[in-house]
Amino acid sequence: MGVLITVLVVFAVAGLVLLALSLRNVQQYEKGVVFRFGRLLPDIRGPGLRVIRPIGDRMRKVSVQTEVLGIPPQGSITADNVTLTVDAVVYFKVIDPVKALVNVRNYPSAVSQIAQTSLRAVIGRADLDTLLSDRDHINAELKKVMDAPTEEPWGLRIERVEIKDIALPESMMRSMSKQAEAERERRARVIAADGEFQASQRLSDAAATMADTPGALQLRLLQTVVDVSAEKNSTLVMPFPVEILRFFEHQSRETDGESARRSSPRPALPELTPPAPPTAPAFSLSGERVGSGGERIGSRAAVARERRDNWPAQADSDSDASRARG
Repeated sequence: MGVLITVLVVFAVAGLVLLALSLRNVQQYEKGVVFRFGRLLPDIRGPGLRVIRPIGDRMRKVSVQTEVLGIPPQGSITADNVTLTVDAVVYFKVIDPVKALVNVRNYPSAVSQIAQTSLRAVIGRADLDTLLSDRDHINAELKKVMDAPTEEPWGLRIERVEIKDIALPESMMRSMSKQAEAERERRARVIAADGEFQASQRLSDAAATMADTPGALQLRLLQTVVDVSAEKNSTLVMPFPVEILRFFEHQSRETDGESARRSSPRPALPELTPPAPPTAPAFSLSGERVGSGGERIGSRAAVARERRDNWPAQADSDSDASRARG
């Protein structure tokens, strides 16, 4: 009887051991993959208490949660030949447990290596300004590059890739700070110039309004005097109207013009030429009359004819002489 009880106890203990070896607890965030004598079974065990064969079956649990993998700092050269150090973080999850176990060994390490090489490749194709100002584009390109070798062959999905920090050389940081300072100074000057331009426009409008209404200018003058005297100053400054200065300037210009006209020399009168003497009949040594042409005049009729021919020239000479005397 005692031997029977002992045998029953041994069988019970053995059954309990086999039952313990056959039961597997799968969590909600896990998937169970069973290998029977090294061969993959097609059924994937879901969450809960699962039974397998105690001899020959081996279950591997794969987490389907999103895993976070930090990429160590990577030194790279950008497209515009700037050396920098970049580190990033990768968010991925397993979507196919069979591929993650069968097609790749230690998939977290494989994802880390893929992320490092992809990070260097993407940074090498981008310039520094794009890397600093458009990180969303760089992150999207990193995700696209990493999805190709991991999703289909390994059963992994890259959910997000983000660049954490960009370490620049000290010389580059000083140059960028100088550039930023110069840009801020330029903006400040542009804003100040714009303010001066708007103020000049308002002053021009105010001057035009005061020019149309002389009383407004006088009221403004009185308001300025009140503002100056309100601070208990011992000296009162009275503004001098510009119109008075313009009046004196106009008077000085007129005086200078009058003196210049008086001091200028008078124009010289044209020289008068004496009139040519009238042509008269001449006499030769023999007592004969000689005409203006050198011919001899012997009779009174010839003398009269000579005077008649010379009358127009003599008349012109007499008129020129009278005009010169006048």
